[in-house]
Amino acid sequence: MNNPSEPPSSAAGTLSSVAYERLRQEIIHALLLPGRKLHIAQLCARYDIGLSPMREALHRLARDGLVSHSDQRGFHVTPVSEAHLDELTKTRGWLDELALRQSIAHGDRAWEEHVLLSYHRLSRLHRVAPGGAEPQINAPWEDAHRAFHASLLAACGSSWLLGYCGQLFDAADRYRHLSRLSNAREVVRVRDEHKALMEAAIERKTEEAVQLLLDHLASTAKLVRDSLQAASDKAAGSGHEPGGRAAGSSRRAVRRAVADPSLAPSSSGRGRG
Repeated sequence: MNNPSEPPSSAAGTLSSVAYERLRQEIIHALLLPGRKLHIAQLCARYDIGLSPMREALHRLARDGLVSHSDQRGFHVTPVSEAHLDELTKTRGWLDELALRQSIAHGDRAWEEHVLLSYHRLSRLHRVAPGGAEPQINAPWEDAHRAFHASLLAACGSSWLLGYCGQLFDAADRYRHLSRLSNAREVVRVRDEHKALMEAAIERKTEEAVQLLLDHLASTAKLVRDSLQAASDKAAGSGHEPGGRAAGSSRRAVRRAVADPSLAPSSSGRGRG
């Protein structure tokens, strides 16, 4: 017999999906920092969601690799490290290469148009939202960026492969956002890597497209690695932080989390308490 205090199973599933998506976005965007303990009761109160759907959401995030869970320690945002970033980049390259090769081999004209349109939408947006003391998330660009990378792989013919590639994209995106927080200056790339990748893909230049994709993943990882290394090197320092108190506090929290995930704040970062 169902507990009257719990929502029906269909409603619980919907609430679980809502909690999952909100937590997923906050983890990827570095609003919940690596190593932070996720207190279920606090999360339930924060999102006004019951215990069962919240637990289901956390277990889904654990399967995605964004949350770590143990019987002794409960749920935590998965820590980060340079070794994990290297492994992630290598694995992502393997799977994205396979999916891209299959897409170029089997994609039709509709796929080509989808890739071209996805790039066009991305190219019209700014990567960083204007204003603020530190680089701000530009949600439309983030959505268009994800959509463009997904479009390149969309014709591979395997929903399993696309699912794994999407999971690795999320994991890599979390590192990129941590890098964004650790350095107030946005790195500008002179060459439009997305345009070159789009053109090689729709022109069916398989080897060129694959190499451009692997170079793109590697260059992004290098920028992130350099930024996180600088954050780790500065973690023990207490000097003046440019960009104001809020920006400095945010970057210091990232540096502590990178240097030692156990030092990540127990309350939500960036004023999202």
